Amino acid sequence: MKMMKAIVCTKYGAPEVLQLKEVEKPSPKDKELLIKMHATSVTSGDARIRRADPPIIKLIFGFKQPRNFILGVVVAGEVVSIGKRVTKFKVGDQVFGTGGMEFGAYAEYKCISEDAPLALKPNNLSFEDAATIPFGFTSSLHFLRKGNIKRGQKVLIYGASGALGTAAVQLAKSFGAEVTGVCSSANLEMVEALGADKVLDYTKEDFSISDERYDIIFDTVGKCSYDDAINSLTKSGNLLLANAGVSNTFKGLWTSIISSKKVIAGVAKESVEGISFLKELIEADKIIPVIDRHYALEQVPEAHAYVDKGHKKGNVIININHL
Repeated sequence: MKMMKAIVCTKYGAPEVLQLKEVEKPSPKDKELLIKMHATSVTSGDARIRRADPPIIKLIFGFKQPRNFILGVVVAGEVVSIGKRVTKFKVGDQVFGTGGMEFGAYAEYKCISEDAPLALKPNNLSFEDAATIPFGFTSSLHFLRKGNIKRGQKVLIYGASGALGTAAVQLAKSFGAEVTGVCSSANLEMVEALGADKVLDYTKEDFSISDERYDIIFDTVGKCSYDDAINSLTKSGNLLLANAGVSNTFKGLWTSIISSKKVIAGVAKESVEGISFLKELIEADKIIPVIDRHYALEQVPEAHAYVDKGHKKGNVIININHL
């Protein structure tokens, strides 16, 4: 039996429940690839799964611990083996993408379906840079498309400095929108450098007090006042909620019924088309990676503790070094 190193989630709780262990190295099924992982990322979604926040996570993923006890969704690595029915990739391909709710990326090796949201890594990106794309950019692309973003629209990104926010600012600009980013004072210059036309410091300015109205407001972090956002939309504007709680989800359904304003929440859908579209933008230098910190595989608990603070700038990357 061949073994590998992986970070195992022993139970739900604080970052310390994540432990480095030796586990069995997976083997690809007929339609699967075996990826030698070079990098992954610790996302806010990973942290919520680990904490079981909200508690319904236990009903979906496992009561005492996640059934798939190796967390992590972002894949960036090299194909080292393929199943006998694989046709889309070959051994030696450098790929990036996401395994979705199958998890398993906090490990030296991961099996993934050839039909998963996966693409060849752009030549102008390192594995670490490629690992910034599958979470923030795919999620932001999903919501902005659902919001029917158009050239010339006014778009406000709340939480513009996180993984989703930095992606959303760049994507909205690539679609030709006029972008206002909302973040803390420490991140103003970064968000402006990513292309935001205006940047607001939420500790000093309240966007809802202004007479400005937006065609799209995208709350990437779940901390924007629902009423403020709705009142700051144009008559037929769209509110996008990437991290909506139960209350705002129901409010959004009601708002969408009784008015011409629409509220879009739920889980972002990932697709092969989406990853391929983002690859094209990367190769055209229309979007760039944003990395806050790097950690080694054995430091995943520390990376989770940092993400839990809620102040990361862009992405937290895990470098997976093979001995």
